Amino acid sequence: MLQKTIGFIGCGNMGSAMIGGIVGSGLVPAGQVIASAHTAATLNKIKDQYPIETTLDNTEVAKKSDILFLAVKPYLYEKVISEIKDVTPENAVIVAIAAGQSIAKIEGYFGRPVKLVRAMPNTPAMVLEAMSALTPNTAITDDEMNDIVSIFNSFGKCEIVSEALMDAVTGVSGSSPAYVYMFIEAMADAAVEDGMPRTQAYKFAAQSVLGAAKMVLETKKHPGELKDAVCSPGGTTIEAVATLEKLGLRGTVIAAQHACTEKSKSMGK
Repeated sequence: MLQKTIGFIGCGNMGSAMIGGIVGSGLVPAGQVIASAHTAATLNKIKDQYPIETTLDNTEVAKKSDILFLAVKPYLYEKVISEIKDVTPENAVIVAIAAGQSIAKIEGYFGRPVKLVRAMPNTPAMVLEAMSALTPNTAITDDEMNDIVSIFNSFGKCEIVSEALMDAVTGVSGSSPAYVYMFIEAMADAAVEDGMPRTQAYKFAAQSVLGAAKMVLETKKHPGELKDAVCSPGGTTIEAVATLEKLGLRGTVIAAQHACTEKSKSMGK
């Protein structure tokens, strides 16, 4: 168990997913988590789910936190940091999870040396299956980084990457759950069209995606090899695969992900 107070400034979709993962995993007691939000309605929603401390005052969270997550929208970073920079303890580790906000830019907002980790998680943190990327600045010690890794591993998996890869991470994992939800929805729609009840269709589609992903991770086999193993000569699967290729599934996914990455890059300018 981690003996640290963990603070969140912002507890919208991403922040609440991470809070849920941290509390649900048992890494820290709920009483060691404090969060702020812009509205009482947001705080009431999070308090209904988790018995954490909440406040409308960002500075209160900053003062109390050993590890401080900045979980607000990128355009709010400069404003929020201006509120908290003078009260955030020097030894606090700040974890920034906004797309397009570079380490240099965030350090500049604080105007003083800070311990900073740039991170890109995703919302499957809520079910302890996030994929997160982490980039520390030079002030972070090995022990501090171990604490951060343990937090992110409490609600999924994480990798330490160079900051140059962070925009690519946004495309391949930060935003990608949305692409997968669309794929599941489309699979379910087809099953409904073929006569399957809607609820059952979602279950079949979602479990199939979950199982396929688990096979990639656990067998360590190339996705193409696993795909080939399902495609019997003249069978139903190769017929579907051929149709997906004809209609440009791969090219569409690649183009969409590149668009996401480029948007992330533009937000950092």
